[in-house]
Amino acid sequence: YQDGESRAEVQQQDYHDRAHFFTDQIQHGNFSLRLDNLRAEDEGNYTCKVYSQQDSNETVVQIKDVERLLVSGPSRSTSAYVGEDVTLNCSVDSHIKPEHIEEVSWKRTDEDIPVLLYQNNETLPDSSDEQYTDRVEFFTDEISKGNFSLRLKSVRTEDKGVYMCEVFAGVLSANTTVVLEQLGFSSWHITVLFFCFVAGFGAVLLLCCLIYCRSKNTDNSRTIWNLQLSLVFFPNVCMFFAFILWGLTEGFLHETITCSALYILRPVMLIWALSYLKYLQGMLEFKVFYY
Repeated sequence: YQDGESRAEVQQQDYHDRAHFFTDQIQHGNFSLRLDNLRAEDEGNYTCKVYSQQDSNETVVQIKDVERLLVSGPSRSTSAYVGEDVTLNCSVDSHIKPEHIEEVSWKRTDEDIPVLLYQNNETLPDSSDEQYTDRVEFFTDEISKGNFSLRLKSVRTEDKGVYMCEVFAGVLSANTTVVLEQLGFSSWHITVLFFCFVAGFGAVLLLCCLIYCRSKNTDNSRTIWNLQLSLVFFPNVCMFFAFILWGLTEGFLHETITCSALYILRPVMLIWALSYLKYLQGMLEFKVFYY
């Protein structure tokens, strides 16, 4: 404070926007300092020097035993392949003992989804969203060391996102974020894609063979029948196995059962409809002849 005004531009950067006078009290000779957002590194001796034209004097104030709660995570994003387990790091560096930490919560910040909660010295798995049920856990033996890292098992494509580890201890709170990136498909996913490709390519190939045999007007009705049956069963069986593997990988039980049942019932429906094909063909020929 100089020449009747506060000189904030001469502050050290660490105190920028954190150190203030009580401006309405200066006229009463009160030059007390308010220090906001106290940090552990703020501990130490602070000297207030007052200069007048005739004299100068000073007083010393000491800040000590600052309660601190520092939460740290990885310095870069975390990567994982689909299907493998991954660790999301969260460490608490504090003089506060782990048993005095009231709560540690993990959540997805991009979608505001609760992942796992540690409260009153115990893990609460029921707090997890259903997509993380039975797939997340703390390293129990490491909690006493302030390690609240999260193990996420069987990573899925939809797990990609931003995760926050937030720690509460009395009036103190701190957090860190972890960005989870998904790099590629597992061997299971490649197998699913293989079955889908075989189903599509096989269906086209079988259809071309069937059209070719019919265009040649061959009498080999057995071959044509076998091609027709293959065209009905082969693509649907391949897609059935593709959805079974997809369900084992991604864990979507309801979707897996629905799609698998659809591709198993589809050949039955097509075979049941065969008896109506001759009738439809006869109707078509009749209309063509009539016109």
